Amino acid sequence: MVQGVKVERATVRTTLTPWVGAATRFEVLRTLRNALNRAVREELPTRNVELLVDMPKVSKDKGSAWSAREAITFLRTARAHRFYAACVLVLVLGLRRSEALGLRWQDIDFENRQFTPVKQVQRVKGVGLILKDLKTESSQAVLPLPEFCARVLEERRELQELERKIVGDAWQQEPDHDVIFSSERGGLTDPVGFSRTFNALVKRAGVRRITVRLARHTCGTLLAFLKVHPKVAQAILRHSQISMTMDVYTHVVGSDERDAVALLAELLEDPLIG
Repeated sequence: MVQGVKVERATVRTTLTPWVGAATRFEVLRTLRNALNRAVREELPTRNVELLVDMPKVSKDKGSAWSAREAITFLRTARAHRFYAACVLVLVLGLRRSEALGLRWQDIDFENRQFTPVKQVQRVKGVGLILKDLKTESSQAVLPLPEFCARVLEERRELQELERKIVGDAWQQEPDHDVIFSSERGGLTDPVGFSRTFNALVKRAGVRRITVRLARHTCGTLLAFLKVHPKVAQAILRHSQISMTMDVYTHVVGSDERDAVALLAELLEDPLIG
């Protein structure tokens, strides 16, 4: 008995019927096991009978990132969107959504083709959206900025200036919030809202649906297709050894992806539209 409830092996097996997902059953059993272990330490029951129940096996397969062809097809569809450049930074540089949305113009060094991520956008309960420092110093390392990324950021700057003129005095951007990917009225962009936009663009492109978090793992593949120098790619990918980078570079081009090169060439030459 634990607080008046009798727990038996048969009860646990009957309650957690097979139609309940393995992940859900795993969490329920883990919570129950921890509670009964606590009760045993307090000498309420004589033993933890939940230990007799086998924990379900949970698949850790979280899907795979896009191939080069899928990523480029997506970028071609997103080309006219105001957050096209943000999608490029996520896919090509592997930035997290909060990092991309927290980038400020002062963090970009166009002359030396490099940038330093310093801030991230987060929502704080009772406060709203804020710019917050990245957690670690390694997250704030100076990173190379490939030519392709620099070009789309220049386009983004022109578009933001146009948005600022259209909104006029209603522009909300604060001096210390000079973020690149501001909202349509100059404020910070909600990461959840960005994910919704990303999902809508994925649906429009007709490519395999994946999350923003998984999409950024396409980074190494696209760097190879963009012919970014391996040493530059090593810095972007945060690889400790160049051999890790070269392993990515030597395995990205498959027979089913060679036409992605032509798609990428068209994308690079395509002027800003929309």
